[in-house]
Amino acid sequence: MHTPDVSRYIRLWPGLDLPALAPWQITQHCETHIRTLLDRLGPGYQRQGDIAIHETATVENGAVLKGAIIIGGNAFVAAGAYLRGGVYLGADCIVGPSCELKTVFMLDGSKVAHFNFVGDSLLGERVNVEAGAIIANYRNEMDGADIRVRYGDAVIETGVSKFGALVGDGCKIGANAVIAPGAVLPVDGRVKRLELVDQFG
Repeated sequence: MHTPDVSRYIRLWPGLDLPALAPWQITQHCETHIRTLLDRLGPGYQRQGDIAIHETATVENGAVLKGAIIIGGNAFVAAGAYLRGGVYLGADCIVGPSCELKTVFMLDGSKVAHFNFVGDSLLGERVNVEAGAIIANYRNEMDGADIRVRYGDAVIETGVSKFGALVGDGCKIGANAVIAPGAVLPVDGRVKRLELVDQFG
């Protein structure tokens, strides 16, 4: 079945030689992909185990980093942020206080402001997620049923129980918005403050 082509939503991918995988297939193996990238990093990264932080990045005291993680040049991770399950932050990314990222690729210049959760998702470049917005990754109301994605005229059965969103380059997500699992947001898309984006709601 035809699935979203990640390269139509995210222009630059961080040096991974991935076949034409669906976005949820990428997030399912996020830590493996990040470990591959760890072995290809250029100069300027300080590495401790499976965590690599660029020397120009700032990670404040009180941030929690678990699992394979890459934090790019000039990125900023605030005190109280929680990164786990495989996280890639490109250059100039910002993760604000009390934000949780779980199994996320977040590319250059993207920002999650304050009090956000982003789970099992791919965020392109220059994505801005305002305070309180959530990208959910699990269908709690359906007892964890496998995620379905509406793409064009088709409904895709992903076969995975956790997947958040594919968020195109330049997308803006307003404060306190909720993106339900399985969303595909276009390049330069806009989500209003307090909006619910749920393809099956």
